[in-house]
Amino acid sequence: MSSNANGKDEDEIPPPQRPPSPAPHTTFQVRGIHPPNFSAFKPRDYRMQQAQPMTHVAWSCDGKKLAAVGIDKATRVWNPDKSMEMRSAMLFTNAHSDEVDYVAWNPTHPELFCSSSSKDRRIVFWDARQSRPTQSCSMKFSPMQTSYAPDGKALLVASGGHQLFFMTQAAGTDNKSQWQLSDKDPITGSTAIFNHAGDAVVLTHHSEHTIRVMDYPSLTVLESPAAHVGGCVAVALDPRGRYLASGGYDSIVDIFDISEWICARTITSCEHAINALSFSHDGEYLAIANGGSYIDICATETGVPLHRVPALASSPTVTWHPSRYVMAYCGQIKPREGGPPPVGVVSMFGLLE
Repeated sequence: MSSNANGKDEDEIPPPQRPPSPAPHTTFQVRGIHPPNFSAFKPRDYRMQQAQPMTHVAWSCDGKKLAAVGIDKATRVWNPDKSMEMRSAMLFTNAHSDEVDYVAWNPTHPELFCSSSSKDRRIVFWDARQSRPTQSCSMKFSPMQTSYAPDGKALLVASGGHQLFFMTQAAGTDNKSQWQLSDKDPITGSTAIFNHAGDAVVLTHHSEHTIRVMDYPSLTVLESPAAHVGGCVAVALDPRGRYLASGGYDSIVDIFDISEWICARTITSCEHAINALSFSHDGEYLAIANGGSYIDICATETGVPLHRVPALASSPTVTWHPSRYVMAYCGQIKPREGGPPPVGVVSMFGLLE
């Protein structure tokens, strides 16, 4: 299954182009690092048997749970160490009236997460230990993506209209904290994340060529480095706090040194627009999801492509496990003429044990 992507042999996937030789001091050998043998791993693909695409997957902060959304009004949560079969998933339902776009885990608690739907204009907060939501918030806009602050007490919400809103926790009844929409005016942006300290926000816009770094909560612009010719659509922060990776419609990935906000290196291995980026837990490897049926893994310090993972479909997202060399991604297997209907798929690559 894994050696066949969209009916093609793995060999038919074009190999990524290799950049010029990196500076010796940045190589794995000089730094005493032994990278995993990524070519020894095979993708594990789990078909959902529904026609709708899978739109997002995310790991809990302890890496014990994987959540996926997209095919219907439910959020599915697995314990991948035990099973990824459909029947083993915990189902969180009866909160959304339409398909779910996004799921995000609270970075401070392994059981808390939120789901969002742009069609029913709702953000729902969950505790994985109970079947009913802890809170459901109706919005006047269409929430697409969500991103927690490092302390789990604030939430960035990107709308379908390319605006960013903020939600914060406040004391509610029975001493239970409740999420509420901030009174801050929305700002223009397509996607955004907090920095590791939680005192700044990094945001992009699908039609802007620059990245904006803004102080939080004042939202004063601190930096605005140029990034992409065709608009910037994806960002990720290195867990070590050294680099920010950005991806654009131009199929290029830029890696910025955030101490000076200069572009340290550029990755040009992909042939399609970038969809999502994710750093491994140690910051050494960058996974790149794009419009092609593959995921590229590159070395952060050199930009050198290390492995191209064949996928059954183009993935809108990719996410590394918080402590292991395993990543998850998802998508939809497109039908062939006269073939079976489209199927949603969740995939994993790497070694869980």
